[in-house]
Amino acid sequence: MSLRTTLLAALLGTAAAPALAQEAREFPATLTAHAQLPGATFLDAPEDAPAYFQRSGRFTAGARVEEPGAITDEVTGLSRPFEGQPLQGFSGIRSLGDDRFLVLTDNGFGSKANSADVILMFNIVSVDWEAGAVNVEETIRLHDPDMVVPFPIIAETTESRYLTGADFDLESIQPVGDHYWLGDEFGPWLIETDSTGRVLQVIATEPAGELIQGPDNAFLSMPNPGGTLPAMMSQRSGGYEGMALSEDGTTLYPLLEKPVFDAATGAAEEVSGRPVLRIFEYDTEGNGWGDRTRYYPLEDAGHAIGDFNIIEGTRALIIERDNGTGDARDGWAETPAEFKRIYLVDLEEADENGVLRKIAYIDLMNIQDPEGLAPRGSVDGVFTFPFVTIEDVDRVDETTIVVANDNNYPFSVGREEGVADDNEMILLDVAEFLTAE
Repeated sequence: MSLRTTLLAALLGTAAAPALAQEAREFPATLTAHAQLPGATFLDAPEDAPAYFQRSGRFTAGARVEEPGAITDEVTGLSRPFEGQPLQGFSGIRSLGDDRFLVLTDNGFGSKANSADVILMFNIVSVDWEAGAVNVEETIRLHDPDMVVPFPIIAETTESRYLTGADFDLESIQPVGDHYWLGDEFGPWLIETDSTGRVLQVIATEPAGELIQGPDNAFLSMPNPGGTLPAMMSQRSGGYEGMALSEDGTTLYPLLEKPVFDAATGAAEEVSGRPVLRIFEYDTEGNGWGDRTRYYPLEDAGHAIGDFNIIEGTRALIIERDNGTGDARDGWAETPAEFKRIYLVDLEEADENGVLRKIAYIDLMNIQDPEGLAPRGSVDGVFTFPFVTIEDVDRVDETTIVVANDNNYPFSVGREEGVADDNEMILLDVAEFLTAE
């Protein structure tokens, strides 16, 4: 190809590319409130649950350990199994107004193998920002008395049939009327429940007729070495981390946490030369997948998303993060947090391939705290949110968003060396960011 042809192609490519190629602009974020739920917060198992569920964490050392406190963590010194069910690990959030929030508790202890004694649940909490306290108003536990789940569950033969962290890994939640829709990572599945947490539907991921399954899907039999993988797979811990809901409540937008793996190319998916995450559409009224797929572009192939909520019309917030943890300013973290951002996107602003434009972002490692509101984490008026998994964001009002971490109790250490993280919830003034164009 001649130099002239090369230059012409480059110019045409530039002209054809929409505003997506523009760099997203950074906007300031100012801390206005801080609260936290201690990591060591546990609830009693329901009265109708088997006695087995009165204890949790017995599988976190590999083999079963029944004696309470017999496992000691080398980093934090904490002991397990625990008495009770862990409330920790917020992996999804919706603002309900009046300082009340719907929060989703993660699958337990981080994997299918170690969370079989944790009952899946979500909660309605109220936050006293002045006192810095998070209070539980109501706990809703998932159960399947009608045997809707299409595969055997851990509590299969019990009368209560509570779902556990070995059955699903719930990472996103949306209230629709008096029902709830949840996004799962294992399947990945969509789950609909009634107001009591009773399962009504479990829906496989099959947009436009293309079945996508993850390595932990109950129906996926992984091949022997040298065998053939399914054509398209979500990665482990790469299912529905975020799931937005249209303002009218009729369309869900499930978003994968990591790029899908294409067996044909042997690589993670890229579109327009960038690693991307798929965003699907699901019709809650017609109970069916839409044909349209959008793509969220990652800044780095090693990044993942943490949460996804529509704030107005088709404008939405998406958390994008690296796998680092700990504040580099403290000097103790081996791989400190560097990239923890919240991006503003518009679902109707995409290039010809469906790749969304990143309009603006705020940096969670550069939060202004001029009044010293944070009980810890501020240095010279700059507060950081240095957690490996930041999985909660939603708009609270015209100028404010709420952000929270999934503390992966008792394993994540991001705030203080050798200390297991709490669930921190913060309010940020981001007025300019929310109106960016």
